Amino acid sequence: MKEGGGRKQGAMSPCAACKLLRRRCAKDCVFAPYFPADEPQKFGSVHKVFGASNVNKMLQELPEHQRSDAVSSMVYEANARVRDPVYGCVGAISSLQQQVDVLRTQLALAQAEVVHMRMRQFPSSNHHDTPISSSSNHYHPISSSPSENNNNLSQTKSLFSMDMVLDHQSNMGQSLWSC
Repeated sequence: MKEGGGRKQGAMSPCAACKLLRRRCAKDCVFAPYFPADEPQKFGSVHKVFGASNVNKMLQELPEHQRSDAVSSMVYEANARVRDPVYGCVGAISSLQQQVDVLRTQLALAQAEVVHMRMRQFPSSNHHDTPISSSSNHYHPISSSPSENNNNLSQTKSLFSMDMVLDHQSNMGQSLWSC
């Protein structure tokens, strides 16, 4: 039967922290509940980034109900620092924000292309070069009369008479899918 933190009743099995630090694991070890013996990499990365003494101080300064969350945060930050020693979590967040920006741009381009394709589906009108008047700036697909629809269609087609041009040097479409 296990007590807490990976220790067996009777024989004292050191927690991952005490094992790495090569010390005897006391009954009241602050590390034992959060760094079990079967997860040595968890404490290894935390120790590498923060140091055992700093982790010990942080945990002892916190109330017990907040320690688990603090350890989770330290493990996450330590793993991020191992992957990216300079930026850590901030680098991961920045990378995700850049991906969101690229995806928003791709979505906007796709939505514009959908509008463009829908405009091409309407029958052509003889008035496609008619400039848009200031009184009618919006296209309303449902109107009360067919002549009103034709007028709106010819004004809207002039907006989309040019095809969209993509900057092929930025390779935005490939950046997301080439990972």
